[in-house]
Amino acid sequence: MAISFEMVTKIPASFWLRKQQMYDEYKVRKQREEEAKASIEWMKHFPYAEMVKRSWIESVKTPEERVRALFEFFGFSTEKAWSDYYLRQELPLAFRISLSSTKDPHAMSVWLRRGELQAKAEEQKTSFDEKKLKTMIPEMKQLMVDEPDDFFPRLQALCRECGMVLIVTPTLPKAPINGATRWIKDTPVIQLSGRYKGYDHLWFNFFHEVGHILLHGKKDIFLEKAGISGQDETKEKEADNYASDVLLAKSDELEFLRNASFSRAGILDAAKKYNTHPSILVGRLKHLGVMEYWQGQDFNKHVDIS
Repeated sequence: MAISFEMVTKIPASFWLRKQQMYDEYKVRKQREEEAKASIEWMKHFPYAEMVKRSWIESVKTPEERVRALFEFFGFSTEKAWSDYYLRQELPLAFRISLSSTKDPHAMSVWLRRGELQAKAEEQKTSFDEKKLKTMIPEMKQLMVDEPDDFFPRLQALCRECGMVLIVTPTLPKAPINGATRWIKDTPVIQLSGRYKGYDHLWFNFFHEVGHILLHGKKDIFLEKAGISGQDETKEKEADNYASDVLLAKSDELEFLRNASFSRAGILDAAKKYNTHPSILVGRLKHLGVMEYWQGQDFNKHVDIS
């Protein structure tokens, strides 16, 4: 058609082709504007102000601009694409758990997406090596025992050595979650929230996620304490058992319960004997109902990794 116009008008075909391209682009942009207007109510469910406060997203003025900024943040072009991914499980190979049963799936999806962006920003030069991870578990645990001031950056460095990514994403007000484990392409990613400040909580959560990586393969995503129905409780229990055994082996626990004194000196001696941290022992005693929640508070070391 452009060539026909050129023959009749003596105006080059390239001119008419550019005009057609400009018109096509105009139509698509108008369509996108209408889609943005239609998604304003969807946009209002997200904690946009909090995202801006944390520099996770750009501060813009109009509702339509916020919609477009959210599309860019998630890497989607429509509201439906977001729903298919996070709610309807339309992409099962990438995401095996629907957020539809959570209290606030919009805030939860923001937290997960932020972690994904953090993980992608990591320059991961080492392929995941399961055998190396297993051999490095004692070294990771020793960081817990020694508790140097820079223990967390050093833990992240050990994770990188075996091809694993460890990141921290602070929780959002309506997205209470302890952590998550998933594979992004061929890299296992542990995303912690630092929600609880207890030293024992941090290390239990970390080794729980490591348990998922070593025991449960690449297909699932595990979201911890997020109120999601349908999660495999058997796998969660297996990860719990793995973390418990790393922190204090069952045989050591039984011996500790049978022979040790639960005084301050007794707990310190037992921690040294079993090469664990006193807060782990106190946490175990509370979990077993041997200690009350208010006891042993001086061992309750607090850390802020966020």
